[in-house]
Amino acid sequence: MKKLTLIVALAMSTVDSITVNAQSTQKGRPQNPWTLVYDGAITENVEGKVNIHPVTYKISVIEIAANVYTPPDYDASQKYPAVVVAHPNGGVKEQVAGLYAQRLAEQGYITIAADAACQGASSGEPRNVDKPANRIEDIQGMADFISQYKGVDTAKLGLLGICGGGGYALKATQGDKRFNAVATLSMFNSGLVRRNGFQNSELATVQERLQQALDARALEAAGGEVRYAADIEWSDEMADKMPFALYREGHYYYHRTHAHPNSTFRYTMSSLPDLMTWDAATNLELINQPLLMIAGSKADTKYMTDEAFSKAINAKNKEQRTIPD
Repeated sequence: MKKLTLIVALAMSTVDSITVNAQSTQKGRPQNPWTLVYDGAITENVEGKVNIHPVTYKISVIEIAANVYTPPDYDASQKYPAVVVAHPNGGVKEQVAGLYAQRLAEQGYITIAADAACQGASSGEPRNVDKPANRIEDIQGMADFISQYKGVDTAKLGLLGICGGGGYALKATQGDKRFNAVATLSMFNSGLVRRNGFQNSELATVQERLQQALDARALEAAGGEVRYAADIEWSDEMADKMPFALYREGHYYYHRTHAHPNSTFRYTMSSLPDLMTWDAATNLELINQPLLMIAGSKADTKYMTDEAFSKAINAKNKEQRTIPD
């Protein structure tokens, strides 16, 4: 999978302006038959070009909704490398995960992007549960499905995780050696941030927030309402005043320029104990596959990529690529 490094970097360069600057607009964008909202999305399946195939499959009792992308001139009797794409926190397969899946398919890969369990178009209650164990199982479930897809060379299976999906990709790769290479883009360590706050901004309230989460869990168990964290509708003015570019730019991408009705930042408050006691940057010495980690030079999330990369001491052909901002 040495080629994965080059291909992901190429895909990165083609969409850098979208994921970092989010300057395009939804105004005038025609309705997409698959509700894809990323720029340059497929609008019809044309013979000889990249095609999209909506699929569903089960992980335990949860029905997962996913999109498989096949490369130009796809021939099921041939063998192709494949890439599993894990979406950001709050994102869905029709947004940036689908963008990367399509771009990689254009380069000859069979790719899959799926909505996490209890999120997007996937089933599961309560809605928007966001637990690390579930997200890792989502990634492994994508690997299960795509490994059986006609034309996939299971000896050439890669994993790309974006933002929060990047943290879960690192953890999935530690134990799942079906992934022959792993790449992350602007990796976000969900456990670290839910515990300490972004850039350690909430250290003083760790125990208070844990108690609130446990109270929410008790309420759910008693049949009461499901309480949600980050359940706030921001105005543009509120977003502009946020001290972190991650949240400012995330607001415009997910709520304005590339909004999708299934995408939301909110998650069940009862998920917090699982998140706060988890960390993407532990046991990274278990990764012995090739590792590529990409981040912007001025990204305020870069500290998470730096830490994880330094701890992945056994990764083969390890590379950290910094994109100039």
